Amino acid sequence: MKTKLIALLLVMLSVSGSIMAQDDGKVAFGVLGGVNLQNLTGKDSDGDPIEDNGLLPGFHAGINVILPVAPDFYIQPGLLFSTKGAKFTYEAPTKADDNDIVVKYIPYYLELPVNFLYRPVLGNGHMLLGFGPYAAYGIGGKITSEFGGESQESKIKFKSPVTEDDYEEDVSYLRPFDAGANIFFGYELNMGLFLHLNAQLGLLKVNPEYEGSDDDGFIKNTGFGLSLGYRF
Repeated sequence: MKTKLIALLLVMLSVSGSIMAQDDGKVAFGVLGGVNLQNLTGKDSDGDPIEDNGLLPGFHAGINVILPVAPDFYIQPGLLFSTKGAKFTYEAPTKADDNDIVVKYIPYYLELPVNFLYRPVLGNGHMLLGFGPYAAYGIGGKITSEFGGESQESKIKFKSPVTEDDYEEDVSYLRPFDAGANIFFGYELNMGLFLHLNAQLGLLKVNPEYEGSDDDGFIKNTGFGLSLGYRF
């Protein structure tokens, strides 16, 4: 009887160890999406700090994969569609107007984050702590202006430098490339569901260079968000 009990315990330990090894040391894909709160920070064309803009709600969605490099440590590349930008509110031009002018810059990016992930077992799942760089490429966008119950919309295009031949009516320009740093913290259940809070700091200038202009502006993307996902 004792021999059978010992053998059963050994089998259970072996199976448990195998499951843990598979859970902690395998390549696993995930899908995720969530909410962005983005802003444009830096200096305007006159070299003055930008202070009047506000956070712009948006979203992101995409995929990622975790690649084990050591016990509890992973490399996590991903590919996301993400909206960025900012909201600007201007006072009405006359006192007779009772509505402010609200302008929203909403550029769209394809974003490639490559994060270093610490993912130890914690309770019934894994703690998630990650950081790393990201690179992004602009693929489109729009600018909306709202005043007095009416709205107008124009396009965002990505190009730099911008020449006189590039000027189009109702079009604004941004540099096509963006890059910066990510950091996030969250939790992943053993069933695969995960949630994390992330912050992002853009490091590159996104306002374009205009031919013949001495623009001292330096505008960059910043923001944070909340992601919900599932790991397969």
